Amino acid sequence: MNDIEKRINELGLILPEAAAPVASYVPAVEAGGMLFISGQLPFSDGALITGICGVDRDLSDAEAAAKACGLMLVAQMKAALGDLSRVNKIVKLGVFVASNSDFTDQPKVANGASNLMVDIFGDAGKHARSAVSVPVLPLNALVEIDAIISVK
Repeated sequence: MNDIEKRINELGLILPEAAAPVASYVPAVEAGGMLFISGQLPFSDGALITGICGVDRDLSDAEAAAKACGLMLVAQMKAALGDLSRVNKIVKLGVFVASNSDFTDQPKVANGASNLMVDIFGDAGKHARSAVSVPVLPLNALVEIDAIISVK
C-alpha cells in the first residue's frame, strides 16, 4: 500500500469501483505526462445522486455530491494509472452543478471535491478549477466533475 492509499484509509474513505462509461467515450486518457479524466457523476451507496440545486437539493447535498465525484475521480486515477503514487499534481477540476438561476454557490459546491483532493494528495492536490451552473446534467445527476492530472 502506497502513501496515498494509506492517507485514504486514514481519512476513513473507501474508493468506489471506477465507473464504466455511459456513452461512447473512455473514462481516462493518458497523454504527454497528463491524465485527462472524463466527467464523473456522484454515487452514494451505489445510487446516483440526482436533482437540481435550489429546487429539490440544497448546498450541503451538492457539496456531498461533489465529494462523491472527487472519490470517483480518484478511483479513475487508480484504474488508469495502476498506482496512485504516479499522481504528480491535480492540475484542474471542472465542476458542473445542476442548479436553478437563483443558486449562486457553485464555488462552495466545488469545495466538496477541491478539499478532498487536498486532504488526499496534500500540496499536490491544490489545483485550478472552474465551477459553473448548468440546467441539467446526464442522468439527472446533481454534479459532474472532470479533471486534468499531471502524472509521473
